[in-house]
Amino acid sequence: MATKQLHVAMLASPGVGHLVPVLLLGHRLATHHNLRVTVLAVTATATIPQSLSQLITSFTTHLSVIQIPAADISAVAPRNANVVTQLCVMMRETIPAIRATISAMNSRPHVLVGDIFANESWTIAEELGIPKYCCLNINKYVFVTGSAWFTALFTYSPVLDKQVVGQYVDQKEPLEIPGCKPVRPDEVFDAMLNRDDENYDVYLNLAVGVTLAAGMLINTWEDLEPQTLNALRTNEILRSVVKYKPVYTVGPVNKRYESDALKGEVVEWLDKQPERSVIYVSFGSGGTISAEQINELAWGLELSRQRFVWVVRPPTGHVPDGSFFKAGQSDAPCDYLPEGFLMRTQKIGLVVSSWAPQVEILNHTSVAGFLTHCGWNSTLESVTNGVPMIAWPLYAEQKMNAAMLTEELKVAVRPEVLPTKKVVGREDVARMVMDLVEGEEVKVMKIKVDMLKKSAENAIRENGSSYISVCKFIEDCWSQIQ
Repeated sequence: MATKQLHVAMLASPGVGHLVPVLLLGHRLATHHNLRVTVLAVTATATIPQSLSQLITSFTTHLSVIQIPAADISAVAPRNANVVTQLCVMMRETIPAIRATISAMNSRPHVLVGDIFANESWTIAEELGIPKYCCLNINKYVFVTGSAWFTALFTYSPVLDKQVVGQYVDQKEPLEIPGCKPVRPDEVFDAMLNRDDENYDVYLNLAVGVTLAAGMLINTWEDLEPQTLNALRTNEILRSVVKYKPVYTVGPVNKRYESDALKGEVVEWLDKQPERSVIYVSFGSGGTISAEQINELAWGLELSRQRFVWVVRPPTGHVPDGSFFKAGQSDAPCDYLPEGFLMRTQKIGLVVSSWAPQVEILNHTSVAGFLTHCGWNSTLESVTNGVPMIAWPLYAEQKMNAAMLTEELKVAVRPEVLPTKKVVGREDVARMVMDLVEGEEVKVMKIKVDMLKKSAENAIRENGSSYISVCKFIEDCWSQIQ
């Protein structure tokens, strides 16, 4: 063992939010634990964002990255299929290319770590009878890029499917997960909102697939979700659902601020603003809002009279994840913002089209808060930079994340009604923004988020809880190989 290097292949499904955590975890395994890492990145677009391309390039000295074009699914996936179904079909149809890539490796991996959508690949691989020399003799682990609470609901969903009568959203009481905080019916994962939809069956199959792995690596840490992690490890009902597989905390896995990064337009603008005076607004790599909501958000920012940086994308009707499979959009913001908005706010606001250096922004001393879609990557980036939030969930498990941030961790505020149910009015936007910059409540939120920031730093440093957990994962991998 002392002379042999563990080789881990990490399989990432399409989407920036899936690939980035896999790259970052792979980089940590290579640099902190001396593992050989190969990232297999299934890509759904011909071009990837420049920021992601730069991240991949910066990591290539420590790990190998092989991009695998996703199969064309236009003939096999329904035209109106949601993102979850599209991802599952893509990964299934890309199995031949994944198999060929692994088979062609000079050094076959000892371990395969995939995100939850990669589980579909393992299941189909076995159904298709792929020879053992390709995949089946490789130990398989799942990397859950979301929270432990989401993991608990996700893995317990097949049980809820048998217990609950009717639609989840029609239930009068919260959904009980053994040993965990209950989940309100209207805050479940998107695929659970309509049990009559074929996307729901796809989701259930994914949930079963997770339990087939040798163990689960979760992008969280012990101090952030102690109750849920304890339940996943000790609650007999929940343990039986995950088939008594080990749970490893590896988080926070997220981008870190690098002081030597070149300053761009946004950071230079922030340098000129007073300390803790700016609200940063972004809905992530895949989030979009309606034209009506863009209008109300713009007016709310203007009415608040607070400084802001807003990353905007063109509206796409009422599709909250409308940018998920798009590499970027170049439409001019003036085409869909209120007339005269850019001119009236030019002294206090900066509008950026499609993308901005988020970690550099959140780390800046002038930033007071983050209006976020509550994707787990963005949530961790905000927490690890000590920035309170306005929780504005759009899709996937983001409503659960928003509930955790506002009710349990108390580091965020949110609209009175979920943005997925009703357009958030300008007055509500202005109130939340002013509260996050000038309100008394934010002082307590800032203390709490700074405490979480410190606990996150402690978790990943040598001999921290997540560092020790990764060491245990590596030890278990070796024990299964021998």
